[in-house]
Amino acid sequence: MKTFVEKRRDVTAEELMEYSAFCQLLPGASSTQTITLIGYKRGGVPLAIATVLIWITPACILMGGFSFLLRYFDKGMLNIFRFLPAMAVGFLGFAGFRAFKSSIKSYATAGIMVGALVSAAVIRSPWVFPIVLILGGIISNFSDKRIPAYTERPRKIQWYNIWLFAMIFIFAGILSTITHKMPFRLFENFYRFGSLVYGGSQVLIPMMFEQFILRQKKQGFPALISSKQFLTGAGMVQAIPGPTFSLSAFTGGMVFVNWGTGYQILGIFIASIGIFLPSVLLVLFFFPIWHNLKKYVYIFRAVEGINAVVVGIMWAFTLILFGSIPFYWLNIVVIIGTFSVLQFTRLPAPIVVLACLILGAAL
Repeated sequence: MKTFVEKRRDVTAEELMEYSAFCQLLPGASSTQTITLIGYKRGGVPLAIATVLIWITPACILMGGFSFLLRYFDKGMLNIFRFLPAMAVGFLGFAGFRAFKSSIKSYATAGIMVGALVSAAVIRSPWVFPIVLILGGIISNFSDKRIPAYTERPRKIQWYNIWLFAMIFIFAGILSTITHKMPFRLFENFYRFGSLVYGGSQVLIPMMFEQFILRQKKQGFPALISSKQFLTGAGMVQAIPGPTFSLSAFTGGMVFVNWGTGYQILGIFIASIGIFLPSVLLVLFFFPIWHNLKKYVYIFRAVEGINAVVVGIMWAFTLILFGSIPFYWLNIVVIIGTFSVLQFTRLPAPIVVLACLILGAAL
């Protein structure tokens, strides 16, 4: 708001809020999609792509580099990171609380939230997210909210974006199934995450946890990354400027940590491109459609239920991740302390992370 509205005047405040709200309806990285739309308005597709690359590169380099650092810390120096998994749960709980305050304003939305919470906690499948989002939107249509007069002109739909998205999705799945080679599997996993994740990093983190750790163990294979390493990365990403989806760069690097430096760099690159590419393709395709459809009251009313579903999913995975860390009194203190600092003070997130690192080193 300060940079693009007040200082540069690239968009109006109303446009920026519309972009932000619309991107919450799509799977993928909503902050990245919002940035994409600002670039798209100013300079079309070329500037949108350049904007995305500039936006994601610093965070992906930092988190990818952390995967190299953690490799050496595995040899006996990981105590400094021991409280970051608990801190990550505190961040998720805070995000769920803030979203609850802004989105749950009636018994109906509270019921939708609870239903989404139970569904996400019980049904461990990526497909549960779009299904409950659709159901939430249908249920909230029973309200009597009215929309203001709509006078904007319709926009042209760019069909090549959705065709490219679908072709990559299918081709990646086929290559992963036929070859079983790790680079293709990794790209398919992250492209699927970027295509299906609703609710931002709060939902991405548990989905990745399920894919690379729990599912591997269920199938009788060793985890591609240890739960401790993964949750450490999930904690560190809170201190990194830029999109939290850059956790993918860390995870991609850790999957190839024993394959050599070249493969580790390849894993970082594959995961970063795989997770962000669907976000860009989807937002550039669906935004003109949204622009043309939002004049209908059914779409307007659905937003309320969709937001309630996202809150339920956030709460569900806060509980799931809480169950994945050791039930130790200091972990509980860190979770409560993290939530309290975020809720009642103005300290930035990196300060919270630094405090947890110091606590881990001291104890």
